[in-house]
Amino acid sequence: MAHQPKIFTASIRDVVFGENVKLVEPCNLYECTIGNNCFIGPFVEIQKDVVVGDNSRIQSHSFICELVTIGNNCFIGHGVMFINDLFSNGGPAGGDKSLWKQTKIGNHVSIGSNATILPVEICDHVVIGAGAVVTKSITKPGIYAGNPAKFIREIK
Repeated sequence: MAHQPKIFTASIRDVVFGENVKLVEPCNLYECTIGNNCFIGPFVEIQKDVVVGDNSRIQSHSFICELVTIGNNCFIGHGVMFINDLFSNGGPAGGDKSLWKQTKIGNHVSIGSNATILPVEICDHVVIGAGAVVTKSITKPGIYAGNPAKFIREIK
């Protein structure tokens, strides 16, 4: 016997928007805060309690999970994935949010397309190269790339 799936629709609900925000649908945003003058591209999901600072851009197909804070004047490239679950018990934490970790992105941070950001802190004035995997906090401004992401050089 065939069963019918429960179908959910992408939506924008319970979001606090600043002034002059531009958003391209379809996207899925809920219970988050988006600052002034931000751009959110299509096929983006931003989960609850995420804060995106003023003048930041989130390009298409990016996923920003709970416990992420993005500073002002940031650029998040296409297909960037933020992770809050490190599978510390050998698999997904599921509903046990006590196992999730937070991520804090500073101001003037650019993250290249298809980068993966694990639960870390990234200081101000950092560029993350496309495809990089950030596994450790970054405390020195500069350019980082690779898997795992490593310091390449200072920004000139």
